[in-house]
This record gives sequence, structure tokens and C-alpha cells, in this order.
Amino acid sequence: MGFGMRTVWGVVVALVTAGTVFVLAGLTAAVIAAVGGLAATLLAGSGEAEERPRVQAPVATDPHLGEVLDAIVEPVLLVDGGRVTMANAAARDLLGDHIVDEDARVAIRHPAAAERLVADTPVSDEPVMLVGLGAPDQRWEMRVGQASDGQRIVHLIDQTDQDAAERMRVDFVANASHELRTPLASILGFIETLGDEAGEEPALRARFLKVMFDEARRMQRLVEDLISLSRIEADKYRLPAQPVDLGLLIADVCEELRDSGAPRAQDINCIVAEQVPVAGDRAQLSQMLHNLLGNAMKYGRPDTPIALSLETDAAAVRLIVADQGEGVPTVHLPRLTERFYRVDAGRSRTLGGTGLGLAIVKHIVERHRGRLEIASTVGVGTTVTVRLPLLTARGA
Repeated sequence: MGFGMRTVWGVVVALVTAGTVFVLAGLTAAVIAAVGGLAATLLAGSGEAEERPRVQAPVATDPHLGEVLDAIVEPVLLVDGGRVTMANAAARDLLGDHIVDEDARVAIRHPAAAERLVADTPVSDEPVMLVGLGAPDQRWEMRVGQASDGQRIVHLIDQTDQDAAERMRVDFVANASHELRTPLASILGFIETLGDEAGEEPALRARFLKVMFDEARRMQRLVEDLISLSRIEADKYRLPAQPVDLGLLIADVCEELRDSGAPRAQDINCIVAEQVPVAGDRAQLSQMLHNLLGNAMKYGRPDTPIALSLETDAAAVRLIVADQGEGVPTVHLPRLTERFYRVDAGRSRTLGGTGLGLAIVKHIVERHRGRLEIASTVGVGTTVTVRLPLLTARGA
């Protein structure tokens, strides 16, 4: 007997059992018959509530029910009279193998779940959020449905990643709004001042105009970085295929920075060779190099070398950028690639940082199927290593 299925919030689209294919809008015919109408829970939200079947078949009559339930990736428990009569593999992994035959409130040890699991409690369509079930940072949505014969099915949906993504989205909007609001407030304040008597003094007027220009450029850089990040994320699943000589690209970027007269550009020491082929997006790899070297120039100590080197093996190339600066405390390292995360927010803004540079680097590296590593020692400096697959290795 073989099973093949795909689930969307626990809803089985297709099941092959005993040579017969059952395809329904919500659940398989096998599950509907075996569970005895408990499929109503898994059909919730499918938009076809009016077609929910009500079948009286007792759970124990189908010998294959355990296999069917184990094929569902989310935890599912069958409850009769307040006790767990069956639990699929996912439920046992989450709650323990001992839960079968236990009181459902003991099996799912969570205060928010207790009331819904009492045998005589009316079934509600409202889901219950269980925070900390299984692990402190996990969040599960619990739904409980009831069949016409009184049996219940408890379905747990892992919302941890979805909630984390939502929190990241909210934080991103809040941070972006804050980053734009600050220079806007400064510009508006200076415009108001220029409209008063202070605007008649040439020296003061010139100073205010310079501040306004700097703040406007800061907003421009932020918007450009936001657009870059959006474009990189949009191409996340499109593997770059353009042949790029990474050694030649590094030489071009280093020369460009030196010619631009950027502060500390003359401290960059490029130790590279040509003929280091990777499959990549040249523009994005160039942006990655500018961001890494830009950080090294900003945060390295004046008049200390910034070393950029390449190391290759049979399968990959390692691009290494090392500065001699204040370094970053270990506690901050895991968060350096988060959007708008800064170790020293005030200093970063003063130096013209948007808080998005390493986030952009991270997404570029991920799109190129590479790996980003950051090591730092306080008082010594920071080393960033980007590992990318060689073109020959990828094509092998």
C-alpha cells in the first residue's frame, strides 16, 4: 500500500491507497470514511464548508487509518471522551509516544488548550494559539472539530515561521519608516528656519543648505538600498548563469574606489589573480564588493591596511576582506546581516550607513548559492569571508 499526498493546512489533495485514487476538494475518501466525519476540522477554511460530509463510521473500523494519519505532516490527534485514542507520527514526535490513552489535557500540556479539550465543552470554530508548546519559541495553532458521533479531531498547525516572518515584516516597515522620518524631520526643520530671519544670513543659510543636502542624500541612499534589496529578493530563486571572472571584477572595483577619491581607498590592498570564474550576476557581485570594502573603510582604523584576497580549491573560491578596526563583540555577530541592525547606530549614521549593507551582501551570496561568514575580535578587527562555487564545479 502506498501513499502520495500534498497537504495545505492539513488538507489532503490526493491519496493513492490499494490501487485506488481518491481526490476530493478537502480530504481523501479514505480519511473521511475512517475518521467518521471528523474531516470537518481539516476542511475548515477550504471554502467548501457546505459540502462537508458527515459519516458515522467508527474510527477503529479502518485498519489503515494509522498509516493515513501518519502521512499527514501536521500533528493530528483523535479524541474520544476526553482521552486520546490515536495520534499520528507528527503528534507523537511533538508531544511524546506516551500520549495515546492519556487525558487530552495532559497530552497537550498548555493552559490555552485545556478548556477546549474538556469532553463536554462545545466545539468552537475559533482556533487557539499555543505559544511555547514543544519549545519556548514555537507557536502552534490548535483547531478542534467534532463528528456527529461525538468524536473529536485535534489538529496542530505550526505557525512559528509564519509569525516570525510577520514580525520581521512589521519590524522592517517600522525601521524603514524611522530611517526616513529622521532626515525628513531635519530637512523640514531647516526649511522652516530658512523661512525665518535666519535665512537672511549667508553663512548660516549655506550651513543649513549643506545639512539639508546631506540628509536628502542619506534618504536617497536608503531608498536605493531598499530597491536593491527588493530586486535581489525577487531574483532569489533564479540561479545566476553569467560567467564572471571574480579576480578581474575585484581589480576593477578596487581601481574604481581609488580613482573616486573615497576616504581610505588607498589603504585597500588587493591580493588577487585573474581567471577565477564563477557563475554570477556581475552587477550584484560588484555591489557586494562595494559594500564589503565600504564597511572596511568606514570601521577600520585610519592608516591601517584593508586586505582583500582570493583563495581557491577544487570546488569553490573564498573571497576574504579583513580590516584592522575596533571589531564587533561576539554577541552582535549573528545579527549583523539583519535589516537595519547596527552595533552603534549613531556612528553608523554619521558615517553614512543605511543599515542595509550586510543584508544586501547576505542576499546576494545566498542567490549565488554561496556562504557568508563573519569573524571579529574586539580591538583587532573584522574578517568577512564569502565562499562561492567555481563555475567549473557548478557545471560538473
